[in-house]
Amino acid sequence: MSDGLKPLAGMRHVALFVKEFAACEHFYVNLLGMHEEWRPDDDNLYLSSGFDNVALHRSEGVGTNTRQRLDHIGFIIDDIDQVDVWYEFLLQHKVEMKTAPRTHRDGARSFYCLDPDGTMVQFIYHPPISGKRLVDPS
Repeated sequence: MSDGLKPLAGMRHVALFVKEFAACEHFYVNLLGMHEEWRPDDDNLYLSSGFDNVALHRSEGVGTNTRQRLDHIGFIIDDIDQVDVWYEFLLQHKVEMKTAPRTHRDGARSFYCLDPDGTMVQFIYHPPISGKRLVDPS
């Protein structure tokens, strides 16, 4: 890269305004297995899978940030067969599904569901990045 810039380390953080704070915490922690990193107060929670960070910020109003146009967030799955396992698990827990698992032209396989606050969440096996973990450079 030019000007002494090094490549980015990837995008591993998303912050969401949520009205259904407790239900979203249950979804991300109890169903998806993320753990609490930091809870500075009752209205903010930072979660991680160990490789990323999801922040939940309680929002009482609709459209707190009207300039953002988020389509969806995504979680990488390392094994293509696990896409269907995750789908069935979330379905059993009454998570609202938007699509069934399908394989895409590029070899990826994914499905979409909604978190309790209505954020679209994709679970995807994506060949170029699935199964790859960041290595601690230290």
